[in-house]
Amino acid sequence: MSFKQQVLALAILPLIIAILAITLVVTSQSSDLAKSGINTFEQNMLEAKQQEIVNYTNLALSSIEPIYSNAAPDDLDAQERVKNILTQLSYGGEDGYFFVYDYLGNNLVHPKQPFRIGENWIDLKDADGDRVIENLIKVAQKGGGFHYYKWEKPSSGEAADKLSYAVSLEKWNWMLGTGLYIDDVLAQTNVANSELKSSIDKTFLLVALITVPAILIVFLTGIFLNLRERKMADVKLKELTQRIIDTQEEERTRIARELHDGISQNLVGVRYVLDLAKRRVKSGSSDAYATIEKGTLNLQDAIKEVRTISHDLRPAILDDLGLSAALKALTSNFSENTGIKVKLSAVVFKNLLPPEAKTALYRVAQEALNNIERHAKATQVSINLASKRTGAVMTISDNGTGFIGNEKDKKNTKGLGIRNMQERMEHFGGSLSIKSTKTGTTLIAKMPRSIYVSQT
Repeated sequence: MSFKQQVLALAILPLIIAILAITLVVTSQSSDLAKSGINTFEQNMLEAKQQEIVNYTNLALSSIEPIYSNAAPDDLDAQERVKNILTQLSYGGEDGYFFVYDYLGNNLVHPKQPFRIGENWIDLKDADGDRVIENLIKVAQKGGGFHYYKWEKPSSGEAADKLSYAVSLEKWNWMLGTGLYIDDVLAQTNVANSELKSSIDKTFLLVALITVPAILIVFLTGIFLNLRERKMADVKLKELTQRIIDTQEEERTRIARELHDGISQNLVGVRYVLDLAKRRVKSGSSDAYATIEKGTLNLQDAIKEVRTISHDLRPAILDDLGLSAALKALTSNFSENTGIKVKLSAVVFKNLLPPEAKTALYRVAQEALNNIERHAKATQVSINLASKRTGAVMTISDNGTGFIGNEKDKKNTKGLGIRNMQERMEHFGGSLSIKSTKTGTTLIAKMPRSIYVSQT
Protein backbone atom coordinates (compact mmCIF):
# COMPACT_ATOMS: atom_id res chain seq x y z
CA MET A 1 0.00 0.00 0.00
CA SER A 2 1.16 3.48 -0.82
CA PHE A 3 1.54 6.13 1.87
CA LYS A 4 -1.68 7.85 0.79
CA GLN A 5 -3.55 4.58 0.91
CA GLN A 6 -2.22 3.88 4.37
CA VAL A 7 -3.32 7.33 5.55
CA LEU A 8 -6.73 6.78 3.97
CA ALA A 9 -7.06 3.39 5.68
CA LEU A 10 -6.01 4.87 8.99
CA ALA A 11 -8.60 7.60 8.52
CA ILE A 12 -11.45 5.26 7.57
CA LEU A 13 -10.79 2.62 10.22
CA PRO A 14 -11.17 5.00 13.22
CA LEU A 15 -14.25 6.47 11.53
CA ILE A 16 -15.90 3.07 11.27
CA ILE A 17 -14.97 2.24 14.86
CA ALA A 18 -16.32 5.60 15.99
CA ILE A 19 -19.63 5.03 14.21
CA LEU A 20 -20.00 1.58 15.75
CA ALA A 21 -19.08 2.92 19.18
CA ILE A 22 -21.57 5.78 18.89
CA THR A 23 -24.26 3.37 17.79
CA LEU A 24 -23.63 1.15 20.81
CA VAL A 25 -23.46 4.11 23.18
CA VAL A 26 -26.67 5.62 21.83
CA THR A 27 -28.42 2.27 22.12
CA SER A 28 -27.22 1.78 25.67
CA GLN A 29 -28.03 5.32 26.75
CA SER A 30 -31.43 5.12 25.10
CA SER A 31 -32.18 1.97 27.05
CA ASP A 32 -31.00 3.56 30.29
CA LEU A 33 -33.01 6.68 29.53
CA ALA A 34 -36.11 4.60 28.94
CA LYS A 35 -35.68 2.74 32.22
CA SER A 36 -35.02 5.98 34.08
CA GLY A 37 -38.05 7.65 32.51
CA ILE A 38 -40.29 4.71 33.34
CA ASN A 39 -39.02 4.57 36.90
CA THR A 40 -39.57 8.30 37.32
CA PHE A 41 -43.03 8.04 35.82
CA GLU A 42 -43.92 5.14 38.10
CA GLN A 43 -42.50 6.92 41.15
CA ASN A 44 -44.49 10.06 40.39
CA MET A 45 -47.64 8.01 40.00
CA LEU A 46 -47.03 6.25 43.32
CA GLU A 47 -46.36 9.56 45.05
CA ALA A 48 -49.62 10.89 43.67
CA LYS A 49 -51.38 7.77 44.98
CA GLN A 50 -49.80 8.27 48.38
CA GLN A 51 -50.94 11.87 48.59
CA GLU A 52 -54.39 10.85 47.46
CA ILE A 53 -54.93 8.26 50.18
CA VAL A 54 -53.47 10.61 52.81
CA ASN A 55 -56.10 13.15 51.78
CA TYR A 56 -58.84 10.51 51.99
CA THR A 57 -57.62 9.49 55.44
CA ASN A 58 -57.63 13.10 56.63
CA LEU A 59 -61.17 13.42 55.30
CA ALA A 60 -62.25 10.36 57.28
CA LEU A 61 -60.56 11.67 60.43
CA SER A 62 -62.35 14.99 59.99
CA SER A 63 -65.67 13.17 59.65
CA ILE A 64 -65.28 11.34 62.97
CA GLU A 65 -63.44 14.09 64.85
CA PRO A 66 -66.52 15.63 66.57
CA ILE A 67 -67.46 12.24 68.00
CA TYR A 68 -63.96 10.86 68.70
CA SER A 69 -62.57 13.95 70.42
CA ASN A 70 -65.46 14.14 72.89
CA ALA A 71 -65.71 10.38 73.60
CA ALA A 72 -64.23 8.48 76.51
CA PRO A 73 -61.95 5.46 75.98
CA ASP A 74 -64.80 3.11 76.89
CA ASP A 75 -67.63 4.98 75.16
CA LEU A 76 -69.23 2.13 73.22
CA ASP A 77 -71.98 4.33 71.81
CA ALA A 78 -69.42 6.71 70.30
CA GLN A 79 -67.47 3.77 68.90
CA GLU A 80 -70.57 2.42 67.14
CA ARG A 81 -71.36 5.82 65.66
CA VAL A 82 -67.78 6.10 64.32
CA LYS A 83 -68.01 2.59 62.85
CA ASN A 84 -71.23 3.51 61.04
CA ILE A 85 -69.68 6.68 59.61
CA LEU A 86 -66.56 4.86 58.36
CA THR A 87 -68.66 2.04 56.89
CA GLN A 88 -70.67 4.50 54.82
CA LEU A 89 -67.65 6.50 53.63
CA SER A 90 -66.35 5.51 50.20
CA TYR A 91 -64.55 7.06 47.26
CA GLY A 92 -63.34 6.22 43.79
CA GLY A 93 -66.02 3.69 43.00
CA GLU A 94 -66.16 0.14 44.32
CA ASP A 95 -62.49 -0.13 45.34
CA GLY A 96 -62.29 2.85 47.68
CA TYR A 97 -63.25 2.11 51.30
CA PHE A 98 -62.02 2.38 54.90
CA PHE A 99 -61.22 -0.46 57.30
CA VAL A 100 -60.67 -0.58 61.05
CA TYR A 101 -58.93 -3.16 63.28
CA ASP A 102 -58.15 -3.03 66.97
CA TYR A 103 -54.57 -3.51 68.10
CA LEU A 104 -55.19 -7.23 68.68
CA GLY A 105 -56.13 -7.75 65.03
CA ASN A 106 -59.93 -7.95 65.38
CA ASN A 107 -61.76 -6.42 62.44
CA LEU A 108 -64.29 -3.72 63.34
CA VAL A 109 -65.10 -2.12 59.98
CA HIS A 110 -64.85 -3.59 56.48
CA PRO A 111 -67.69 -2.55 54.14
CA LYS A 112 -66.46 -4.69 51.21
CA GLN A 113 -65.78 -7.89 53.17
CA PRO A 114 -68.30 -7.99 56.03
CA PHE A 115 -67.38 -11.59 56.83
CA ARG A 116 -64.17 -10.28 58.40
CA ILE A 117 -66.00 -8.17 61.02
CA GLY A 118 -65.68 -9.57 64.53
CA GLU A 119 -62.92 -12.02 63.55
CA ASN A 120 -59.25 -11.86 64.44
CA TRP A 121 -56.90 -11.56 61.43
CA ILE A 122 -53.59 -10.82 63.11
CA ASP A 123 -51.97 -13.88 61.47
CA LEU A 124 -53.34 -13.19 57.99
CA LYS A 125 -50.69 -13.39 55.23
CA ASP A 126 -50.94 -12.32 51.60
CA ALA A 127 -49.62 -14.26 48.60
CA ASP A 128 -46.07 -12.99 49.28
CA GLY A 129 -46.14 -14.10 52.93
CA ASP A 130 -46.62 -10.56 54.29
CA ARG A 131 -48.45 -10.41 57.66
CA VAL A 132 -50.75 -7.69 56.41
CA ILE A 133 -52.85 -6.78 59.43
CA GLU A 134 -49.98 -7.09 61.91
CA ASN A 135 -47.76 -4.80 59.80
CA LEU A 136 -50.53 -2.23 59.27
CA ILE A 137 -51.08 -2.08 63.04
CA LYS A 138 -47.34 -1.61 63.63
CA VAL A 139 -47.21 1.20 61.08
CA ALA A 140 -50.18 2.94 62.72
CA GLN A 141 -48.68 2.60 66.21
CA LYS A 142 -45.47 4.26 65.01
CA GLY A 143 -47.39 7.39 64.03
CA GLY A 144 -48.88 6.39 60.72
CA GLY A 145 -47.46 5.43 57.36
CA PHE A 146 -47.69 3.43 54.15
CA HIS A 147 -47.57 -0.32 53.54
CA TYR A 148 -47.56 -2.36 50.32
CA TYR A 149 -49.23 -5.77 50.13
CA LYS A 150 -51.56 -7.90 48.02
CA TRP A 151 -55.34 -7.83 48.64
CA GLU A 152 -58.48 -8.89 46.86
CA LYS A 153 -59.74 -6.11 44.60
CA PRO A 154 -63.56 -5.75 44.99
CA SER A 155 -64.15 -4.68 41.39
CA SER A 156 -62.34 -7.70 39.90
CA GLY A 157 -62.38 -10.24 42.72
CA GLU A 158 -58.68 -10.98 42.11
CA ALA A 159 -55.64 -10.27 44.27
CA ALA A 160 -53.81 -7.10 43.26
CA ASP A 161 -51.01 -4.90 44.59
CA LYS A 162 -52.35 -2.41 47.10
CA LEU A 163 -50.87 0.65 48.80
CA SER A 164 -52.48 1.45 52.15
CA TYR A 165 -52.10 4.26 54.65
CA ALA A 166 -52.78 3.47 58.32
CA VAL A 167 -53.17 5.78 61.32
CA SER A 168 -53.87 5.15 64.98
CA LEU A 169 -56.90 6.09 67.06
CA GLU A 170 -54.95 5.67 70.29
CA LYS A 171 -57.81 6.41 72.65
CA TRP A 172 -59.61 3.26 71.49
CA ASN A 173 -56.55 1.24 70.42
CA TRP A 174 -57.82 1.20 66.84
CA MET A 175 -56.03 1.19 63.52
CA LEU A 176 -57.82 3.14 60.79
CA GLY A 177 -56.70 2.58 57.24
CA THR A 178 -57.53 2.90 53.59
CA GLY A 179 -55.72 2.16 50.36
CA LEU A 180 -55.59 2.26 46.61
CA TYR A 181 -54.87 -0.56 44.18
CA ILE A 182 -51.84 0.20 42.05
CA ASP A 183 -52.34 -2.27 39.22
CA ASP A 184 -53.47 0.66 37.08
CA VAL A 185 -50.07 2.28 37.72
CA LEU A 186 -48.34 -0.80 36.35
CA ALA A 187 -50.65 -0.79 33.32
CA GLN A 188 -49.86 2.88 32.62
CA THR A 189 -46.16 2.11 33.07
CA ASN A 190 -46.36 -0.59 30.41
CA VAL A 191 -48.08 1.82 28.04
CA ALA A 192 -45.40 4.42 28.72
CA ASN A 193 -42.74 1.77 28.14
CA SER A 194 -44.14 0.96 24.72
CA GLU A 195 -44.39 4.62 23.76
CA LEU A 196 -40.85 5.31 24.95
CA LYS A 197 -39.48 2.35 23.01
CA SER A 198 -41.17 3.55 19.85
CA SER A 199 -39.83 7.06 20.40
CA ILE A 200 -36.32 5.72 21.05
CA ASP A 201 -36.36 3.73 17.83
CA LYS A 202 -37.28 6.86 15.86
CA THR A 203 -34.66 8.89 17.69
CA PHE A 204 -32.02 6.26 17.02
CA LEU A 205 -32.74 6.36 13.31
CA LEU A 206 -32.56 10.15 13.31
CA VAL A 207 -29.29 10.10 15.25
CA ALA A 208 -27.82 7.64 12.80
CA LEU A 209 -28.80 9.83 9.82
CA ILE A 210 -27.22 12.86 11.43
CA THR A 211 -24.22 11.21 13.07
CA VAL A 212 -22.70 9.49 10.05
CA PRO A 213 -22.25 12.60 7.86
CA ALA A 214 -21.40 14.70 10.91
CA ILE A 215 -18.61 12.33 11.90
CA LEU A 216 -17.25 12.41 8.38
CA ILE A 217 -17.15 16.20 8.38
CA VAL A 218 -15.67 16.43 11.85
CA PHE A 219 -13.10 13.75 11.14
CA LEU A 220 -11.90 15.33 7.90
CA THR A 221 -11.84 18.75 9.52
CA GLY A 222 -9.94 17.30 12.46
CA ILE A 223 -7.26 15.94 10.18
CA PHE A 224 -6.84 19.39 8.67
CA LEU A 225 -6.72 21.18 12.02
CA ASN A 226 -4.69 18.57 13.83
CA LEU A 227 -1.34 19.57 12.38
CA ARG A 228 -1.88 23.25 13.10
CA GLU A 229 -3.22 22.72 16.60
CA ARG A 230 -0.61 20.20 17.53
CA LYS A 231 2.14 22.78 17.69
CA MET A 232 -0.01 25.07 19.83
CA ALA A 233 -0.91 22.19 22.11
CA ASP A 234 2.74 21.27 22.54
CA VAL A 235 3.56 24.83 23.56
CA LYS A 236 0.69 24.97 26.04
CA LEU A 237 1.60 21.58 27.44
CA LYS A 238 5.16 22.73 28.05
CA GLU A 239 3.89 25.87 29.78
CA LEU A 240 1.51 23.85 31.92
CA THR A 241 4.23 21.36 32.84
CA GLN A 242 6.55 24.19 33.83
CA ARG A 243 3.83 25.83 35.91
CA ILE A 244 3.15 22.55 37.71
CA ILE A 245 6.86 22.18 38.41
CA ASP A 246 7.03 25.79 39.64
CA THR A 247 4.06 25.21 41.92
CA GLN A 248 5.59 22.06 43.35
CA GLU A 249 8.93 23.75 43.89
CA GLU A 250 7.31 26.77 45.52
CA GLU A 251 5.34 24.54 47.89
CA ARG A 252 8.38 22.42 48.66
CA THR A 253 10.42 25.57 49.35
CA ARG A 254 7.73 26.90 51.68
CA ILE A 255 7.44 23.62 53.59
CA ALA A 256 11.22 23.25 53.76
CA ARG A 257 11.56 26.80 55.09
CA GLU A 258 8.90 26.22 57.70
CA LEU A 259 10.47 22.90 58.73
CA HIS A 260 13.90 24.49 59.01
CA ASP A 261 12.90 27.76 60.66
CA GLY A 262 10.27 26.32 62.96
CA ILE A 263 10.27 22.61 63.70
CA SER A 264 13.99 22.02 63.18
CA GLN A 265 15.02 24.85 65.51
CA ASN A 266 12.51 23.80 68.14
CA LEU A 267 13.76 20.21 68.04
CA VAL A 268 17.38 21.35 68.28
CA GLY A 269 16.38 23.43 71.28
CA VAL A 270 14.70 20.39 72.83
CA ARG A 271 17.86 18.37 72.28
CA TYR A 272 20.07 20.98 74.00
CA VAL A 273 17.61 21.27 76.88
CA LEU A 274 17.52 17.49 77.34
CA ASP A 275 21.33 17.33 77.27
CA LEU A 276 21.44 20.07 79.90
CA ALA A 277 18.84 18.26 82.01
CA LYS A 278 20.83 15.04 81.70
CA ARG A 279 23.96 16.75 83.01
CA ARG A 280 22.05 18.38 85.84
CA VAL A 281 20.45 15.09 86.86
CA LYS A 282 23.88 13.44 86.98
CA SER A 283 25.23 16.26 89.05
CA GLY A 284 22.21 16.18 91.36
CA SER A 285 21.26 19.78 90.58
CA SER A 286 17.81 20.93 91.72
CA ASP A 287 17.24 22.79 88.40
CA ALA A 288 16.79 19.57 86.39
CA TYR A 289 12.98 19.60 86.60
CA ALA A 290 12.72 23.20 85.36
CA THR A 291 15.01 22.34 82.47
CA ILE A 292 12.90 19.35 81.47
CA GLU A 293 9.77 21.48 81.69
CA LYS A 294 11.35 24.02 79.35
CA GLY A 295 12.16 21.21 76.92
CA THR A 296 8.55 20.09 77.08
CA LEU A 297 7.38 23.58 76.11
CA ASN A 298 9.77 23.61 73.16
CA LEU A 299 8.45 20.20 72.09
CA GLN A 300 4.90 21.54 72.29
CA ASP A 301 5.92 24.40 70.00
CA ALA A 302 7.28 21.87 67.50
CA ILE A 303 4.02 19.90 67.60
CA LYS A 304 2.11 23.14 67.03
CA GLU A 305 4.28 23.89 63.99
CA VAL A 306 3.55 20.41 62.56
CA ARG A 307 -0.17 20.99 63.01
CA THR A 308 0.07 24.39 61.35
CA ILE A 309 1.85 22.95 58.31
CA SER A 310 -0.66 20.10 58.13
CA HIS A 311 -3.54 22.58 58.34
CA ASP A 312 -2.08 24.66 55.50
CA LEU A 313 -1.76 21.58 53.30
CA ARG A 314 -5.33 20.38 53.92
CA PRO A 315 -7.44 21.84 56.76
CA ALA A 316 -9.51 19.04 58.34
CA ILE A 317 -12.08 21.59 59.49
CA LEU A 318 -13.01 22.20 55.83
CA ASP A 319 -14.19 18.60 55.49
CA ASP A 320 -15.65 18.29 58.98
CA LEU A 321 -17.42 21.63 59.59
CA GLY A 322 -17.64 23.26 56.17
CA LEU A 323 -16.35 26.31 54.33
CA SER A 324 -17.56 29.00 56.76
CA ALA A 325 -15.88 27.36 59.75
CA ALA A 326 -12.68 26.80 57.75
CA LEU A 327 -12.56 30.47 56.70
CA LYS A 328 -13.12 31.53 60.30
CA ALA A 329 -10.17 29.40 61.43
CA LEU A 330 -8.03 30.68 58.54
CA THR A 331 -8.71 34.35 59.30
CA SER A 332 -8.23 33.82 63.02
CA ASN A 333 -4.79 32.26 62.48
CA PHE A 334 -3.91 34.98 59.94
CA SER A 335 -4.78 37.75 62.41
CA GLU A 336 -2.88 36.04 65.20
CA ASN A 337 0.26 35.57 63.09
CA THR A 338 0.30 38.93 61.29
CA GLY A 339 -1.56 41.35 63.56
CA ILE A 340 -3.80 42.33 60.62
CA LYS A 341 -7.46 42.63 61.59
CA VAL A 342 -9.84 40.53 59.51
CA LYS A 343 -13.61 41.02 59.39
CA LEU A 344 -15.34 37.86 58.15
CA SER A 345 -18.95 37.63 57.02
CA ALA A 346 -19.80 34.18 55.67
CA VAL A 347 -23.11 32.54 54.92
CA VAL A 348 -23.47 28.87 55.89
CA PHE A 349 -23.85 26.93 52.65
CA LYS A 350 -24.59 23.63 54.45
CA ASN A 351 -24.54 21.02 51.65
CA LEU A 352 -25.10 23.37 48.69
CA LEU A 353 -21.51 23.48 47.48
CA PRO A 354 -19.68 20.32 46.34
CA PRO A 355 -16.43 19.55 48.22
CA GLU A 356 -14.25 20.57 45.25
CA ALA A 357 -15.90 24.01 45.09
CA LYS A 358 -15.42 24.55 48.84
CA THR A 359 -11.74 23.69 48.48
CA ALA A 360 -11.36 26.09 45.54
CA LEU A 361 -12.91 29.03 47.44
CA TYR A 362 -10.83 28.22 50.51
CA ARG A 363 -7.60 28.15 48.48
CA VAL A 364 -8.47 31.47 46.84
CA ALA A 365 -8.96 33.04 50.27
CA GLN A 366 -5.73 31.45 51.51
CA GLU A 367 -3.73 32.72 48.54
CA ALA A 368 -5.26 36.20 48.81
CA LEU A 369 -4.31 36.45 52.49
CA ASN A 370 -0.77 35.30 51.69
CA ASN A 371 -0.48 38.03 49.06
CA ILE A 372 -1.83 40.62 51.49
CA GLU A 373 0.69 39.58 54.12
CA ARG A 374 3.62 39.71 51.67
CA HIS A 375 2.81 42.72 49.51
CA ALA A 376 -0.14 44.84 50.61
CA LYS A 377 1.12 46.44 53.86
CA ALA A 378 -2.52 46.41 54.96
CA THR A 379 -3.89 46.81 58.49
CA GLN A 380 -7.44 45.65 57.81
CA VAL A 381 -9.00 42.96 55.63
CA SER A 382 -12.64 42.25 54.91
CA ILE A 383 -13.93 38.89 53.61
CA ASN A 384 -17.54 38.44 52.59
CA LEU A 385 -18.90 35.09 51.38
CA ALA A 386 -22.50 35.18 50.16
CA SER A 387 -24.97 33.15 48.15
CA LYS A 388 -26.68 35.30 45.56
CA ARG A 389 -29.15 34.64 42.78
CA THR A 390 -26.31 34.10 40.31
CA GLY A 391 -24.31 31.82 42.64
CA ALA A 392 -21.61 31.98 45.32
CA VAL A 393 -19.62 35.22 45.58
CA MET A 394 -16.57 35.80 47.78
CA THR A 395 -15.21 39.35 48.09
CA ILE A 396 -11.83 40.04 49.75
CA SER A 397 -10.82 43.68 50.32
CA ASP A 398 -7.84 45.29 52.07
CA ASN A 399 -6.68 48.84 52.83
CA GLY A 400 -3.14 48.25 51.61
CA THR A 401 -1.02 50.08 49.07
CA GLY A 402 -2.34 48.14 46.08
CA PHE A 403 -0.16 47.59 43.06
CA ILE A 404 -0.94 50.66 40.98
CA GLY A 405 2.35 52.23 39.96
CA ASN A 406 4.38 49.46 41.54
CA GLU A 407 6.00 47.48 38.75
CA LYS A 408 7.05 44.65 41.03
CA ASP A 409 3.53 44.16 42.34
CA LYS A 410 2.08 44.48 38.86
CA LYS A 411 4.15 41.48 37.89
CA ASN A 412 2.90 39.63 40.95
CA THR A 413 -0.68 40.07 39.76
CA LYS A 414 0.25 38.05 36.71
CA GLY A 415 2.20 35.51 38.70
CA LEU A 416 1.54 31.91 39.54
CA GLY A 417 -0.68 32.60 42.55
CA ILE A 418 -3.14 34.78 40.64
CA ARG A 419 -3.21 32.34 37.71
CA ASN A 420 -3.93 29.47 40.07
CA MET A 421 -6.84 31.37 41.63
CA GLN A 422 -8.23 32.23 38.20
CA GLU A 423 -7.98 28.65 37.01
CA ARG A 424 -9.67 27.35 40.15
CA MET A 425 -12.67 29.59 39.44
CA GLU A 426 -12.72 28.89 35.70
CA HIS A 427 -12.73 25.15 36.39
CA PHE A 428 -16.24 25.58 37.84
CA GLY A 429 -17.37 28.04 35.17
CA GLY A 430 -16.75 31.00 37.48
CA SER A 431 -14.53 34.05 37.34
CA LEU A 432 -11.96 36.01 39.33
CA SER A 433 -11.58 39.78 39.10
CA ILE A 434 -9.14 42.10 40.87
CA LYS A 435 -9.48 45.86 41.32
CA SER A 436 -6.58 47.73 42.87
CA THR A 437 -5.98 51.36 43.80
CA LYS A 438 -3.49 53.21 45.95
CA THR A 439 -5.86 52.81 48.91
CA GLY A 440 -6.48 49.09 48.66
CA THR A 441 -7.28 46.02 46.59
CA THR A 442 -10.53 44.12 46.09
CA LEU A 443 -10.70 40.55 44.83
CA ILE A 444 -14.04 39.07 43.73
CA ALA A 445 -14.36 35.30 43.16
CA LYS A 446 -17.61 34.05 41.65
CA MET A 447 -19.01 30.57 41.16
CA PRO A 448 -22.19 29.94 39.13
CA ARG A 449 -25.33 28.65 40.79
CA SER A 450 -25.27 25.67 38.44
CA ILE A 451 -22.61 24.00 40.60
CA TYR A 452 -24.90 23.94 43.64
CA VAL A 453 -25.78 20.43 44.81
CA SER A 454 -29.50 19.88 44.31
CA GLN A 455 -31.46 19.27 47.56
CA THR A 456 -34.00 16.48 47.12
